[in-house]
Amino acid sequence: MCGIVGIYRFKTGNVHDLGESLQALSKRGPDHHEQFKDARVSLGHARLSIIDTSNAASQPMRDASGRYLIIFNGEIYNYKSLKEDLAGKGMIFHNDSDTEVLLQGFIHYGKSFLEKLIGFFAFAIYDSREESLFIARDRMGIKPLLIFQNEEMIAFGSEMKALFPLPFPKEIDLISLHQYLQLNYIAGPATILKQVRKLLPGHSLSIDKHGALIEEAYYEVPYDANHRSALSYEDAQQTLRDLIDESVKLRLVADVPLGAFLSGGIDSSVVVSNAVKYKPDLHTFSIGFADAPYFDETYYANLVAKKFNTQHTVFSLSNDEMFANLHDILDYFDEPFADSSAIAVYILSQKTRKEVTVSLSGDGGDELFAGYNKHNAEFRSRSGSLFNLLVKTGAPLWSLFPQSRSSSLFNRFRQLNRYADGLKMNAADRYWRWCSFITPAQASSMLLGFGNTQNAEAEKRRKAIIEVVKEEGAFDDILLADVQLVLPNDMLTKVDLMSMANSLEVRVPLLDHRIVNFAFSLPTAYKNDGKQGKRILKDAFRSQLPEELFSRPKHGFEVPLLQWFKTGLRSMIEDDLLKDSFIEEQGIFDVTAIADIKRRLFSNNPGDAHAQVWGLLVFQYWWKKYFKR
Repeated sequence: MCGIVGIYRFKTGNVHDLGESLQALSKRGPDHHEQFKDARVSLGHARLSIIDTSNAASQPMRDASGRYLIIFNGEIYNYKSLKEDLAGKGMIFHNDSDTEVLLQGFIHYGKSFLEKLIGFFAFAIYDSREESLFIARDRMGIKPLLIFQNEEMIAFGSEMKALFPLPFPKEIDLISLHQYLQLNYIAGPATILKQVRKLLPGHSLSIDKHGALIEEAYYEVPYDANHRSALSYEDAQQTLRDLIDESVKLRLVADVPLGAFLSGGIDSSVVVSNAVKYKPDLHTFSIGFADAPYFDETYYANLVAKKFNTQHTVFSLSNDEMFANLHDILDYFDEPFADSSAIAVYILSQKTRKEVTVSLSGDGGDELFAGYNKHNAEFRSRSGSLFNLLVKTGAPLWSLFPQSRSSSLFNRFRQLNRYADGLKMNAADRYWRWCSFITPAQASSMLLGFGNTQNAEAEKRRKAIIEVVKEEGAFDDILLADVQLVLPNDMLTKVDLMSMANSLEVRVPLLDHRIVNFAFSLPTAYKNDGKQGKRILKDAFRSQLPEELFSRPKHGFEVPLLQWFKTGLRSMIEDDLLKDSFIEEQGIFDVTAIADIKRRLFSNNPGDAHAQVWGLLVFQYWWKKYFKR
């Protein structure tokens, strides 16, 4: 696990030193920094040593001939079997790393070698004879890769902060900001900067010395709503158990200490239940909230840890500890990203890193097997029931009830109001609404000078993102949209950023592409039958896990933002980042619209204002750091 950065010049000449960029990636790779430069490329690598920690496995790494050179961020879990195959074809190896296997595999097979890889990665391979560069990102987008391009060069890096030292104009993309205000993150390939984009998951980019660029998808989720697996439900459960077992087993390979996050939810518990079969001394880690019991789920994590006799550690997060870490968290964001649970992931990663260098995680189960509340709501919305009619008719009434995420009752009112909104929409717009905290129109009203032209462009981009959700389409359209939108741009971004900020590698066994392919081959009823989400995942492992996990209500991995805003973070809102005079001086937001959001936040009916305010605070902190002069 590492950080990479590179520059490919379309015309040979000026050599860029990558020292400042590598320093920006030092938390991703604290163990070793090195760069390679010639007249065509500059390639840099910041290493976090996981597999073969010797100097022989450092990067940039050349093959024996000196023709090829690689920089690689990630892990190839099946590298040992691939190495045996390549050795049988005459390839000679000089270290025990998966990096050399990736390099030799590319030399022998070319880009088709991508299809053989099981793992997560972002890498670049330079052919010094042809003066060509090949870049690729893993199938699910677990590892990031950002790209800048102009008439002189193409540059890429694991994080945007690695590109900031390059001399190009940094201009905010207002369409991306408009989208960010709705989602609290920005969907790829766009970024907050006009000149920088994300290489999409499952995509590669080839560049040659004549300036030809070929970007293409080497992987897409094999989804056909009209053709589903004929496996019986019982056989499908067994297949899923086998796939997850194999995936977890592969992800236990490491030459450094390894543990697992354990939230007490189904997904992380399934991962742990498989991991202990091969690592009985597994260390597990959970985080709770000492000052906010409503958000604390460590009781369930303790049940799982006790059942599997793991070496379990619970970190109880106080408000004071959160505030002490907040500036470090905000400082690490080089693009606005406002999933507030990143705060908890950061501190969990920080504390976990003191014990291990690698941790397993249960991310991906909700997206693949329809585990979110919005999935149950979508299933119900298609039923044409009397309940839907009553909810839609009573919409004006539901909006009058107090709504917030700070209590179970008020959260129900909030969900009911959002559900009523969704029932008025087609499937695609409903999906977007339930992914968002505010509507496109509300986002437009917050931005100064966001007129018809900008609204049209924003709508075009929004429709492109949700085009996979067809009107009268299959329920699994929603899951595919989640895999393309929510998973890489929110969930995986959150875990990657916050773990890498603490030099911790996090592995996600449920997102092995073979599990993803299998999940999308299954009939919808195997995943959500209208009564429960993640049906097959729960039933496949029901006999192995504590029964209490299956009767608990769905509770997302959240932090008590509303409580924090009314206490320790209030001055940040009123006296600093959202102060009226700062908003007016900045000239991006409508001060009246922001004032209205602040009033709602501190009222008895805040709704989702806490998420809006957090999104604004994150953006303001980022803007102040990178743009305020």
